[in-house]
Amino acid sequence: MDITKDIIYIGVNDHDLDLFEGQYDVPNGMAYNSYVILDEKIAVFDTVDRRFGKEWLDKLAATLDGKTPDYLIVQHMEPDHSANIVAFMETYPNTTVVATDRAFVIMKQFFGKDYAERRIVVKEKDTLSLGKHTLTFLTAPMVHWPEVMVTYDACDRVLFSADGFGKFGALDVEEDWACEARRYYFGIVGKYGAQVQKLLGAASALDIAIICPLHGPVLKENLGYYLGLYNTWSSYGVESEGVVIAYTSVYGNTKKAVETLAEELKAAGCPKVTVNDLARCDMAEAVEDAFRYGTLVLATTTYNGDIFPFMREFLHELTERGYKNRRIGIIENGSWAPTAAKRIKALLEGSKDLTLVEPVVTLRSAMSEANGEELKALAQELCR
Repeated sequence: MDITKDIIYIGVNDHDLDLFEGQYDVPNGMAYNSYVILDEKIAVFDTVDRRFGKEWLDKLAATLDGKTPDYLIVQHMEPDHSANIVAFMETYPNTTVVATDRAFVIMKQFFGKDYAERRIVVKEKDTLSLGKHTLTFLTAPMVHWPEVMVTYDACDRVLFSADGFGKFGALDVEEDWACEARRYYFGIVGKYGAQVQKLLGAASALDIAIICPLHGPVLKENLGYYLGLYNTWSSYGVESEGVVIAYTSVYGNTKKAVETLAEELKAAGCPKVTVNDLARCDMAEAVEDAFRYGTLVLATTTYNGDIFPFMREFLHELTERGYKNRRIGIIENGSWAPTAAKRIKALLEGSKDLTLVEPVVTLRSAMSEANGEELKALAQELCR
């Protein structure tokens, strides 16, 4: 696939993978992207997952058509991109590796080699000329590993964005970009919003026509849309108006309260109501929803003097990613000593700019008539 006249895509699709990073469900597979710039000097951008080494090297050889690459640009050392560095360097023994100093440290940890005699260590805004293409390197520490850099090609106005602007899903499957890019972002990069904001600030000074990520499709049109979403996500802004209800229920009574609240929200004119049963849904999608919408309702039972395990896990997923700037409603259930609301508040204590929406609704085993009125009142407040 030609990205431009000189930039060729040589990535691979993975439909054998069930869990990305051992935890994220990828029903439509995964793409591991790699690129080549053909100029007076030839640069290869990143490798692919180890299971696709031969396929990738064959694609590279076909693209080179007898030529030899001069540089291997290593933007990210996570193994789904770096696993074939050694095989590449053995295949092309005269190639120079280009990466950050921290990347070479991690390279030695993985492979026992840091190519001290065949490398260029680059820093922020260092450049490398290939001929008519001049590459500028921008360091991006903690987006989402400490060694990461991205690369800008001034000739074709291309940003090679490492894991930035990536998404779940192989490239031979058509699906909505935002849904799987959002789940990918908040699952993998979401903790590092401040670092992403810094990188976006640096990128704003560049004239970008194409974004080439290490996962997902090459982005060529309507770049303002993708950049705008990344700005919203990384600044913890509200992307869509609506209410997300995340709940756990043991015998169905908390679930009944949630269903009642959802109906009351719709009756009150709430633009969007999304309900996630944390024991059964994809946890990553529940996290994605919590960051997408501006209002979150947490409904759970008291369990061993604490809260139900799936709810505790969900709150941990949110807080470790810097959850903030949201409105929170709470429904708790307890037959003799309800403490769920107290525990939820304690777990959210370190989060910034969260507003508790009253009333907190307390069920005693099952929904009462009074609870029905409280849920109606809560719906009215949530829809304000």
